[in-house]
Amino acid sequence: MESEKSNYGAIMVYFTKPSWAFLVLLVTVIAILSLQISPKAIILPFPLFPVPGSSELDFESDFDPGSCVATFGELPERKHVMSLKDFGGVGDGKTSNTAAFRKALDYMQRFSEKGGAQLNVPQGKWLTGSFNLTSNFTLFLEQGAVILGSQDPEEWPIVEPLPSYGRGRERLGGRHISLIHGDGLTNVVITGNNGTIDGQGRIWWELWWNRALNHTRGHLVELMNSRNILISNLTFRNSPFWTIHPVYCSNVVVKGMTILAPLNAPNTDGIDPDSSTNVCIEDCYIESGDDLVAIKSGWDQYGIKMARPSSNIKVRRISGTTPTCSGVGIGSEMSGGIFNVTIENMHVWNSAAGVRIKTDKGRGGYIANITIRNIMMERVKIPIRLSRGSNDHPDDRWDPKAIPKIRGIFISNIVSLNSTKAPVLAGIRGASFEGLCFKNVTLLGLSPNATWHCEFVSGCTNAVFPLPCPHLQNNGSSTCCS
Repeated sequence: MESEKSNYGAIMVYFTKPSWAFLVLLVTVIAILSLQISPKAIILPFPLFPVPGSSELDFESDFDPGSCVATFGELPERKHVMSLKDFGGVGDGKTSNTAAFRKALDYMQRFSEKGGAQLNVPQGKWLTGSFNLTSNFTLFLEQGAVILGSQDPEEWPIVEPLPSYGRGRERLGGRHISLIHGDGLTNVVITGNNGTIDGQGRIWWELWWNRALNHTRGHLVELMNSRNILISNLTFRNSPFWTIHPVYCSNVVVKGMTILAPLNAPNTDGIDPDSSTNVCIEDCYIESGDDLVAIKSGWDQYGIKMARPSSNIKVRRISGTTPTCSGVGIGSEMSGGIFNVTIENMHVWNSAAGVRIKTDKGRGGYIANITIRNIMMERVKIPIRLSRGSNDHPDDRWDPKAIPKIRGIFISNIVSLNSTKAPVLAGIRGASFEGLCFKNVTLLGLSPNATWHCEFVSGCTNAVFPLPCPHLQNNGSSTCCS
């Protein structure tokens, strides 16, 4: 087992995806423009795994603010380590391994309270339908290992809709389960030596394109009602729907991931924390047909009723592109509330939007205390966007009087090169969209007549080019943009 144990160190290597040269460019451009950057170190309010000898998480004063996984050092060593081959797995890319994965997990759950278990997936191509994880468990993909999602929809069973959505996101009724799934789990690691999980999502995209879906598509990985989760050092490809979806979870780290989908693949969001708290997403490279990262918390009256917010979320050192959507989206499903979010040190290019906050009538809920800073954008159509009017509701019982509230959005140290349009900030009549702060924001490449578009919003600015709309020229305020 020495070879398996030695693999643990692989995920601790610092993530160096396609070039962080943009950070040098960012600093240079900002210096030239005489913008002052003084980002403060962030101390996450939670550690991520129990320290040896303890059953609960306990904050450590020497927590490294540069990485979410620094405090627990080595990955938890499971006492029971087996290979998928031990359960009859065949890695030829053709033989179904659904039974092998399910048999392995059924066997390994007996060790949940006996030192935990680890399932190693060796080099090869392992075709499988959906399977469920267990607690105190590590799924480890060795170098050259590829898990392939079955192209038989029957191997993605139908499960109940999420209570905060009230129905499947795309179709009424239930939804297809994710390829890798877990519910009510504790201490789960999905990692490896840069192995790959490929959802082979084209058949699902074609069903969507042809309007032939009977049920909402499945995610690549979804964990529900779970805590202490680490997903790291792997490549995820071709998800049928959203790629990584932690929902009703706490203490989640997604680190050092490469997430890829064709740029026209519908709704292939990269990472979507949903009604979850204490989440850290860092050092990832993402190309997708939708938002790279989207923070959510339920849909209209169902999300309002459940009232399960997303909070204490860090998104940092993410780079990527999405021609139809945004680098980071907040909403539009935000009915349970979203607060205490920090997004920083991102590089987004060739995208429809850099940062986008999405909401609408009927959503209710709130978005508050959002910090977005140190973002470099290149050839992004609309660098900053606050949008409304998606007219997207689960059923006819949504409440048009349920109006969202937005307050305390702090956006600073933004450089956008070769922008197409000035920011669009479209609030909702009668709603509270206030306390918007823009500081050290420089948008280059706009046509001389490009202007900010603002409706039903208020806030202030400091060192912003081009000149913002009158709604935001409250520069004398001592409380908004200090």
